[in-house]
Amino acid sequence: MDTGTGTAADTEHYARLTTARSRELGQELHLARKRANLKATVVAEELGWSAGKLSKMENGWRAASSWDYGTLLGKLGVDRLTRERIQRIASEQDIGHFIRAHEGRLSDNLLCLMIHERAALTMHRYEPMLIPGLLQTEAYARAVIEQYGPFATETLDFFVETRLERQQVLSGDRSPEATFYIHEAALQSVIGDTQVMHDQMMHLAFLCGWTRLRPRVIPLSAPGHPALLHSYSLMGFAKPIRQVAYAENDVSTVFTEEESAIEAYRRKSEVLEGLALDAGQSRSVFARWASVYDRRGDRDGPDLA
Repeated sequence: MDTGTGTAADTEHYARLTTARSRELGQELHLARKRANLKATVVAEELGWSAGKLSKMENGWRAASSWDYGTLLGKLGVDRLTRERIQRIASEQDIGHFIRAHEGRLSDNLLCLMIHERAALTMHRYEPMLIPGLLQTEAYARAVIEQYGPFATETLDFFVETRLERQQVLSGDRSPEATFYIHEAALQSVIGDTQVMHDQMMHLAFLCGWTRLRPRVIPLSAPGHPALLHSYSLMGFAKPIRQVAYAENDVSTVFTEEESAIEAYRRKSEVLEGLALDAGQSRSVFARWASVYDRRGDRDGPDLA
């Protein structure tokens, strides 16, 4: 993180004070300033602030008064909806949990989700009935997102593109060590048509060979366990930033970093690791389902689509 001014000790001190909510708030302020095309030094000087104060606000390291937020947003000339969103985040209490409504979009568009996925060093995610969004092919993603609609074509294209852009966090030198637990029920649940499913299975088999990516199948034969009921994602970061977990429902996403909740997700990850197949076995399952969908397509042709 860029502290603007200060020593390495200052950086660690302030990082210890950040939370998922304050980092989201800081990023909202940073993006608002960028949209206004104003330099931080200019804004700080014209407000009579130190450059460090504005830097710490944009990094989520400094709590500010409602007057400060209002003054800054007025200087940046933000629109009403942006002002209301930022003021709502600023007024929340940090109790370790908070909710972000999707507001007619998908969770892919949540700023809090995107900034933490980009910064994560580790990820653990579980999906019981769908392929995780970060692992979806374009055709599978489109078939899934269409079912949330109806959407205008340009809106559907935007949602699909956003999901594909999110997947970039899994590639490159800074990609996290990521484990995805996928229940085999998601592999046999047809999304789109057999060609979409065949290509998705082949894609998952290919991803099994990536160095820092671990797609793992929880087979239908695995014993029942409460850990299998709900999807989740647990992200880890460079110290001293605490782990953050999130879970989605149809209309909102719940974020948490409260320690007892994080510990529950750690235990859930341990259970799922014990139920999941290893890399070679998982690849074989993906390949087997690809063959199943290939045979179905040959047999039933376009009528199955």
